[in-house]
Order: sequence, then structure tokens, then C-alpha cells
Amino acid sequence: MLPVLIPVAVILFLFWWFYRPKKSAKSAVPTDTAGMLQEHVRYYRQLTEPEQQRFVSEVESFLGHVTIEGVGTPVEDLDKVLIAASAVIPIFSFPGWKYRNLTNIILYPDTFDEHFQFEGDRRNILGMVGSGHLNGQMLLSRSALRTGFSEHGGQSNTAIHEFVHLVDKTDGYVDGLPESLLRNVTSLPWLQVMHEEIRRIESGHSDINPYAAMNQSEFLAVVSEYFFEKPDSMQAHHPELYRLLSEIFKQDPAARVP
Repeated sequence: MLPVLIPVAVILFLFWWFYRPKKSAKSAVPTDTAGMLQEHVRYYRQLTEPEQQRFVSEVESFLGHVTIEGVGTPVEDLDKVLIAASAVIPIFSFPGWKYRNLTNIILYPDTFDEHFQFEGDRRNILGMVGSGHLNGQMLLSRSALRTGFSEHGGQSNTAIHEFVHLVDKTDGYVDGLPESLLRNVTSLPWLQVMHEEIRRIESGHSDINPYAAMNQSEFLAVVSEYFFEKPDSMQAHHPELYRLLSEIFKQDPAARVP
């Protein structure tokens, strides 16, 4: 009976955590936002000065609308800035964008399991967008958040991955077809390139993270990580995929790479 009660207790605790009265509704904006972006976010460093000013403004706006709290770990100013940067990067060419399907971000110290526990040997989740009673919530691993912006992150960035899922979800479905962005490109070429690349991944002939082959929504999120983290590499190895993502996000990050 005890193993059954533990997950129930965890879910009840999270329900109370998410919906308890908040002393502060929003996340305080760090005083050195621009400095932390300059030091830790390569995407920001490659922007022009006017773009950097707008990026800072978008980060501050995001932090003014979303609550970030830690479970088992403190939320430092750097965590807030990196989370907000992850939110702004995919929609930077859509000024004024608001994540209306997000109210809270819960930061865990490291990976967690399907019962939202961050202790034990079954922890393998880096981040997730909540659904059902967790709708409007995002859960993130603090270690994965920071690794995604480090020089060792490669083509992976967990926080960007989860925010792309949220963008995908704005039409009501997490299906790899974000209608709010696909206005810039017809869905048929996107679907064709997606399924061709999934076949290459499954046959072992692609450098894209195999997790992208799970389904269409994961494909979009995974290749978006690659697109923003290693745009020059994606453009070289996957020119058509890069072109379509450039049209979807209205961005050409490879053009900014020194």
C-alpha cells in the first residue's frame, strides 16, 4: 500500500503548491539582466545592439507575467534570466508574444521522475509541460537549464525544447504543427521534410537526437533546439530543414554566427 500512497501524496503536494495563495504573483526582475545575458547566452551576444535592447525588454516582460519557484532548490537570478531567455528565443521575431498558456514554472534541482520526485534511481525527466490538473505549469531541471546554455550543451537546450512545446500548444494541440507560426510556410513541405528526416534518424543516418523520432511534436522541439544552438551546423547538414525552420520562426540564426 505504501508505494501507492507515495505518488498520491506527491501529486496532492504539487496541487497545493501550484494553487496555494501566492505572496508574490510574479518573478522579480534581476538588476543585471543584460550582464547575465551577455555572459551566458550566446544567442544574445550575436544580436545587434537594438536587438539586444529589445531582447532584454522581452525578458523583463516575461518575468513580469510568469511565476518561477523552486522545489528543493533556490531560484537564483541567473536561473530566472536563462528561463526567460529560453522563452524569448523561439518567438523573438514575434514582438509582444505572450505565453498565455503558462502561469508557473517549477524548478527542480536535477532530473525528476513521472511522479515529480527528484530523489531515487528512476529520475530521467529533464523538463515537461504540464497537462490536466497541471495545465499552465512547466517543470524544469535546474542542471539541464544551465547545461543547455553552457559551452558543453551541444545542440541540446531543454528549456528551449519545452517552450517550443508551448508554442506548438497555442492552437490547442501539441502535434508538431504550430498553426500560429505555420502561417509563414505551408504545412505540406514541413510534414514531408519532417517524415523524411524521421526515417533517416530511425535508420541511423542523421546527426539529429534520436528522441526527435518519437513523434511530430518531439521532432519540432528537438530540431528547434538544434536550430537555435548550432544553426551553422544544421544549415550545413540539413539545408532544407534549416530553411523551413527559418521561415517558421522568421529567423536566420546561422547568419549571425561569426
